[in-house]
Amino acid sequence: MSTVTFGIVPGYGEKLHAALGYSGAVRVDDRVEISGQAGVDDDLNIPDSLEEEIIRAFDNVERTLATVGASWKDVIHVNSYHKVEPGADVISEETNRIMAEQFRRRLGGRAPIWTETGVTVLGLAAMRVEIRVTAIAGSGN
Repeated sequence: MSTVTFGIVPGYGEKLHAALGYSGAVRVDDRVEISGQAGVDDDLNIPDSLEEEIIRAFDNVERTLATVGASWKDVIHVNSYHKVEPGADVISEETNRIMAEQFRRRLGGRAPIWTETGVTVLGLAAMRVEIRVTAIAGSGN
């Protein structure tokens, strides 16, 4: 029988759980799936700077993984969603540069698979990025 554990991040995760009724992470044995993480602070504020928002989203992925005993070094798959203007045909070079810098900084040489998707809306009107990952807890040690 599998062991299932749900994780809720203190702060913003508790607020979202109370308001919308979902957990930020689930661990089934050593497999971890997290919901999309925004670049918000604990009061759900979004920074003005795109770079700060992406960095905060990466920080929130880390916080969410930790609720179920995993880390960025355990990540095997990343889905990122980036707000683009309707009709845009590409995600910006600035976005890709910041994302790549954060991957290099946090993954310790691991190169998970990555699907990057441009979207016209996200969960909050001011959001420009959301990051969702799959991890295998303990695999990055």
